[in-house]
Amino acid sequence: MARASNRLTDLKVKNAKSGKKVRKLTDGRGLQLWVMPHGGKYWRFEYRHLDKRKLLALGVYPDVSLEKARERLDKARQQVADDLDPSEVKKQVRAAQKLAAENTFDAIAQKLVAKKRKIGRAEVTLEKMEWIMKKLKDSLGSRPIHSIRTPEIIQALKKEEEADNLETARRMRTLIGEVFRFAMQHGLIETDPSAATRGAIATPKQKHHAAITNAKAFADLLKLIDGYAARHPICGSALQLMALLYPRPGELRQAKWNEFDLENGVWVVPAERMKLRQPHTKPLPRQAIAILRFLQEITGPQGYVFPANGRANTPMSENTMNIALRRMGIGQDEHTSHGFRATASTLLNAANLFSIDAIEHSLAHQDRDAVRRAYARGDALSERRKMAQWWADHIDQIRGISSGNVIALTREARA
Repeated sequence: MARASNRLTDLKVKNAKSGKKVRKLTDGRGLQLWVMPHGGKYWRFEYRHLDKRKLLALGVYPDVSLEKARERLDKARQQVADDLDPSEVKKQVRAAQKLAAENTFDAIAQKLVAKKRKIGRAEVTLEKMEWIMKKLKDSLGSRPIHSIRTPEIIQALKKEEEADNLETARRMRTLIGEVFRFAMQHGLIETDPSAATRGAIATPKQKHHAAITNAKAFADLLKLIDGYAARHPICGSALQLMALLYPRPGELRQAKWNEFDLENGVWVVPAERMKLRQPHTKPLPRQAIAILRFLQEITGPQGYVFPANGRANTPMSENTMNIALRRMGIGQDEHTSHGFRATASTLLNAANLFSIDAIEHSLAHQDRDAVRRAYARGDALSERRKMAQWWADHIDQIRGISSGNVIALTREARA
């Protein structure tokens, strides 16, 4: 050990001058101050590990003072005493810090979205995920995934709850859980802290899509849509097809012309746009084919059937049809574009002419009974063809027009 008189002092370190070569000033116990020719001063610890001479960088003066350098020396010497190599320990700490910086909550969430996009999840679903991720950016986004604890998650959820955004809070909790489970699957964490948030926030009351299910009221709605279609043929035609085919709104508004076989009366919705991630075949009644042939003159023969106004490469907005219904005087608590599905389901079941399987297949619903689902492998297409034409004729009948004359009415009104 160096004698006290030979040890460095703050003044000696401050006044140490550089030379043509590196000057090494010793403080004892392996601590050295290297004064470089360019004037820089670096702390070094010289030690032996496994009979090899090694050197550990302890920082740069004056950012690291003599006192701080001695503290770092004590820590490194203890590691040597414990048969550890301080240089390797330092590398491991840096690697862990780098990994933590790369594996933030936001980074993992982005990887999850990329995975979902790769397997064909609907773009609207991914957009909602990214929207929620933006809301989490300030609270959790930049945090290393392994360092996030349950109270922090609850705090982020409470912010939405206090703003009365209960549905957003619910979606947020679901996404946070997905991100943590994704991180667990990749070995980045061992537990999911979001699991303990169950029941921590108020649960939103489930809201069903408003729908007209009375035949007379439905007939009145269809007449309003016919009148709207005369002034706004693209959106009006979309609403007419929603009534005839009752798909999910996103399935229709993002439809492309190459999905339709008008000669054979079939529309095949691709898997990536279906909720169950399976392609869905919909028979087309004569009335729907007539509307589509009419639309081909406006938006066909390629691209989106219902392009956004002035943007041929973009589909109609998800709000366009609902806004149209509001303009017709139909309130959001009365009927929505999604409500056509409930209308068709209610009236088709009430008719008692077709099997439940045919109706459920036409709605692209999955049978909740796993056993029935295993054995019901067909899609009841033959019966659904008959049902599709019956339904189209029936809604013509209840609004009091000759079957298949929707387009004739539309053309006449436009003229």
